[in-house]
This record gives sequence, C-alpha cells and structure tokens, in this order.
Amino acid sequence: MHTTHVRNKLHLCRGKIVFLIFLFSIVSNGLYAQQRHIAIHHSGNDDQFISYGFFLAAHSSSLRVKYSDAFMDPANAGLSNVRAVMTSFSPGFALGFLVTTRLHDQVNIMLTPKVGFYEHKTDVQVFTDASNVAGGVGINTVPLMTEETLVELPLLFKYKSERFNNTRMFFIGGVNGQLRTKNQEEADEDPVVLRGRDVALEMGMGFDLYFKYFKFSPEIRFSHGLTNLYRPGFGDPRVTDSISDIRRKSITLYLNFQ
Repeated sequence: MHTTHVRNKLHLCRGKIVFLIFLFSIVSNGLYAQQRHIAIHHSGNDDQFISYGFFLAAHSSSLRVKYSDAFMDPANAGLSNVRAVMTSFSPGFALGFLVTTRLHDQVNIMLTPKVGFYEHKTDVQVFTDASNVAGGVGINTVPLMTEETLVELPLLFKYKSERFNNTRMFFIGGVNGQLRTKNQEEADEDPVVLRGRDVALEMGMGFDLYFKYFKFSPEIRFSHGLTNLYRPGFGDPRVTDSISDIRRKSITLYLNFQ
C-alpha cells in the first residue's frame, strides 16, 4: 500500500479549484460593476429645510359602535325587535398636499392637508314575523348609508432609515384633526348622525423610492378616531337608541410624490 501525497490530491482537484476561482472572479466583477453603475438620484429635496409635494389616497373606512345599556336590557320593549347594529368597511378616496420640514436626515415633521370623501355603511338586523320560519320569527337586514366629506389636517412625525442606494424605509405617526364640510342641521337628516369634528390617531409605514426627477413614497396608514361622534336624539331610532358611542376608523393607501 503506497502513501498518497498532498501534492497528488491537489493535482486531482486542480481543475475544480481553477473553475471555482474563475467563477468567483466573474461573480465578483459582475457585482462590482453593477454597484458601480447604480445611479444615485437626488430628487425628493431631502436636504432642503422645507419641501413640498402632493398625494393621492384610497381608503377603506368604517364606524366603531358601542352598544348602549338600553340595548343590553332585555326588559326594554322599545328595542326588543332590534337584533344587532353592525358596521362594515366602505371604499373612498382623498387627495392633498405635503409640507415637509427637515429636522435631521432621518427625522421629518410633516403637515399633510387633504380632502377626504367617505361612506359609512351600517346594517341594522331586526326581527320580523315570518310564518314560514320555525318559531314564526325571521331576521331582516336594513342597510343604512352615511356620506360625508372631511377637511383633514394631519400633523405627522416621520422617522426614516438610512438611505440604501435609491430606497429608504420609514415609519410615520401623529394626530389628524378632521372637520366635516356639511353643517350639523343637514347632517341631522342622515340615518346615522355624526358630529362634525374629530381627532384621530394615525400610524403607518412605507418606502421612499428615488427616481431621476421625483421621489415616490407608497405608504399604508391606520387611523383610529379618538372622539365620540354619537349625537343622541337624531337619525334612525333603531340605531341611536341601541348605541352610545361611535368612532371612525380607516385603512389608507397613500401615493406620495415629491
């Protein structure tokens, strides 16, 4: 039995070693060339103290309702035929402007005034007489729709990651003051009556994408109303007598351009 030398082993693997070195060289050169030819765009005015832009937004909004003590009382004959008050999400859209103040390369304060168009859908389930149903009782769903236009003034804090080539991730949050354009007398004719002023807490995240002539920032944001909008004594009594608290909530996709 003869001894196998290390030199012989290297000689047998020489072809594989040369191939791996050649492949590694090609990949390294390709990555270096790709990185070297990435054009870094300076659009978006990140270095300016104040910059401007605009946005388009699509949202899905709903109302959060809280049942009243009268609805929970089984002895209340006035609401005995109301089974449930349920809300669902409805689509809408908004548009507005961006005013960005630079505090730091990664920190901005933003004022984003906008006009939003909302629809709120509320379904009231009531018991009805039905001779063809076991027990003689059926359930009927009554859809109610409330439309409103809001002028909104979100004041937001934006924290951005460090820029990587032409991309940045960011988190955003703040408060949003909302004012309805319709006066209260007209709003009192709606089936579900809401007060005209609200303040909402907003939180979201997105990406800054830098192009040659502009910065594009898609963003998703969640909004939760902080004010009880319930106005007793107005609207459909099956709703107003059954609930004691109404608050707005929405999920919005923003397309920001700067």
